[in-house]
Amino acid sequence: MAGSDKRQRDAQIKFRCTSEEFAAVAGKADKAGMSLAAFARTATVGAPGPRARRRVPADAYALRQVLGHLGKVGSNLNQIARYLHNGGDPQTVLPDIREALADQARLRGLIYEALGKTPDNAPPVNPQPPAASSKFIPPRKK
Repeated sequence: MAGSDKRQRDAQIKFRCTSEEFAAVAGKADKAGMSLAAFARTATVGAPGPRARRRVPADAYALRQVLGHLGKVGSNLNQIARYLHNGGDPQTVLPDIREALADQARLRGLIYEALGKTPDNAPPVNPQPPAASSKFIPPRKK
């Protein structure tokens, strides 16, 4: 076979649909982690094609929330560092450091969840969630 995979695909299938139908198909393709073309190819011929790559489906709303929480944790860590650089007593901020590390571990878990992945083998910073909710991360909605 000569030429690229794209050049070997020289025919197109086109059809009209409503905006709602398009949104439904695009949503299903996104949920499957595929481009529209790979999703359509899979639905019609049973395979996405040799060069199709699965995209990680992500919950954009959850990722925006996590990004905001990461900013808060980073700000807290910056304040702790400033306090320590100005000669502050480390024992005073030790609970805040522990809370920031626990927040970071929870955010890491939320990122994995939003990406539809399971955590890798890295040890958790704090395996038990604290009894009280974090001042930076609101409790999760069930």
